[in-house]
Amino acid sequence: MPRFAANLSFMFGEWSFLDRFDAAGDAGFAAVEYLFPYDFAPDVIAARLRKNGLTQALFNLPPGDFAGGERGIAALPERFEELKAGVAQALLYAKATGAKRLHMMAGIAAPEDPVACAAYRRAIAFAAEQLAEESLELLLEPINPRDIPGYFLRDYGRALQHIEELRLPNVKLQFDVYHRQILHGDVTVALRALMPKIGHIQIASVPSRQEPDGEELNHPFLFAEIDRLGYDGLVGCEYRPRGETLAGLGWFRPYARR
Repeated sequence: MPRFAANLSFMFGEWSFLDRFDAAGDAGFAAVEYLFPYDFAPDVIAARLRKNGLTQALFNLPPGDFAGGERGIAALPERFEELKAGVAQALLYAKATGAKRLHMMAGIAAPEDPVACAAYRRAIAFAAEQLAEESLELLLEPINPRDIPGYFLRDYGRALQHIEELRLPNVKLQFDVYHRQILHGDVTVALRALMPKIGHIQIASVPSRQEPDGEELNHPFLFAEIDRLGYDGLVGCEYRPRGETLAGLGWFRPYARR
């Protein structure tokens, strides 16, 4: 049976961020993830996890000026020193929260630009080395251009090329079912083929990015397939509830901790 992590940047928006940990635990989740923890001290986040018996699935490295529209800086060569500082900051939060994997957003850049490509690979190599010293995985996630126009990493083939050519054992693929369906389709076959390279899975319905209980994909089949493939990691629920979060958790009740 898959183990699900509530994404607190998307779900439980009826609560303040720190109170979302309590709400997720009360709803039966055993794990959480979110985009960024950096507005709060590491020990504050860790205390909420402990209070609710929650596992920290993952979070993102600092993305640059997110409020100003930046979506990562890894492919921006002039931001390498900032990226290095961000890795150090993220590692402090990983140590406090027990997170075992971190996602590095690529940023807005042309994927065919050789300068951006070289910068991205340099960033991967640096971050992977730093994370490996703490036995952590670095995750790369292709994101569809409908949600983030101009995003550098928007193709699974390109992501796999980076992973295979760099040959860094702690660099893994973040397989978001929603993004995969929009980018390429063929979700189940891709899961079967790529499972050895997958470090984390996320879900949402397509096309609305709401609860995984309908629309284009057969989510019960996908959950069963994830089990059949032997995936033992967490599945992040990175979706926007169509109404109140608790009212939309009917799909989750069979999987809730008791």
